[in-house]
Amino acid sequence: MLYYWLKSAHIIFVIFWMAGLFMLPRFFVYHQESAEASEEAAKWVEREAKLIKIILNPAIIVVWVVGLLLAWHIGAMQEGWFHAKLLFVLGLSAYHGWIVGYAKKLARGERKLTGKQLRLFNEVPGIATAIIVVLVVAKPF
Repeated sequence: MLYYWLKSAHIIFVIFWMAGLFMLPRFFVYHQESAEASEEAAKWVEREAKLIKIILNPAIIVVWVVGLLLAWHIGAMQEGWFHAKLLFVLGLSAYHGWIVGYAKKLARGERKLTGKQLRLFNEVPGIATAIIVVLVVAKPF
């Protein structure tokens, strides 16, 4: 029975995390399209901070804790597919850290990337998620 509760919690919080990872770079695009030091830019800073504090950061913590408990519970720690999945989840976690850092730069008024670059970065979680799902469902190795 524990397996089903862990799996359910893991899936739910992965969905929350992915939603945040998709939304924040899109927020960045709109933020950068607003005039610098404007009221609209300040609203984007506030929205980005709330998304990070309320959704992204809590979700990544629960995903990691429950995910590792689930992997331990089913004995996946020795499996090749799990190691590959772990590599991609580490990559997504690094991406998470990078976008949170970029939000802080935007809040300071630093606009280092173009809207086009941010739109491209927005594809990272989708590609990683597709690979992770294939690894978990098909277990190719």
